[in-house]
Amino acid sequence: MEKLQLWLLILASLSGAVTQSDLYGQVFVFPKESADAHVILNMNKNGPLQTFTVCLRYFTDLTRSYSLFSYATRARDNEILLFKEKPGELSLYVGGELVTFKVPEGTDTSTGWVHVCASWESTTGIAELWVNGSPLPRKGLKKGYSVSDQGVIILGQEQDSFGGGFDAKQSFVGEIADVYMWDRASPTAAKQAANDDSQLPTSIVGWSSLQYQIKGYVVLKPTLA
Repeated sequence: MEKLQLWLLILASLSGAVTQSDLYGQVFVFPKESADAHVILNMNKNGPLQTFTVCLRYFTDLTRSYSLFSYATRARDNEILLFKEKPGELSLYVGGELVTFKVPEGTDTSTGWVHVCASWESTTGIAELWVNGSPLPRKGLKKGYSVSDQGVIILGQEQDSFGGGFDAKQSFVGEIADVYMWDRASPTAAKQAANDDSQLPTSIVGWSSLQYQIKGYVVLKPTLA
């Protein structure tokens, strides 16, 4: 398993520059609709995921569908996918199956930024979605499933095949920041740690030590809000 992840890192290094940085106070800007602009993230995990939590902030004026977080393997394109179907709806895919959450009006922030956390656990199949610190009714899917660790994480595009198959009409246009992924922490624990200014649980993807590779027209800039 470690050899596979090392091979993926070497492959990424050969095809472009892999950077590791503390991105506090910075954002990825996706300036225009595109079928190739994206960011590849490295995940520090060996072994299948029995639970996960993904959190990020985003800022956009899109009204069409777009991908926020896409994790694909060679066996399954939507191993994990956080997808904005349309205004008022967010979908979470696990192992190719999806649940859709209705997001009530009035959950936006004054700055226009949206903070979203999605989690899932194998033992119960329960999925949670939190938007700007408020939970939505829980749903269930893929009880007993194990998420493969042999995949690739992409921001800005939705993968219809391993590392590709992009569609410009599903691309993200806007800004993304503060991307984290845990293999144990729940959204409640992450939110509590942030509120108490205490130490967040160890992440397998972390904005403070992010390993990433920019492809196409994506710009790293200081945050405006």
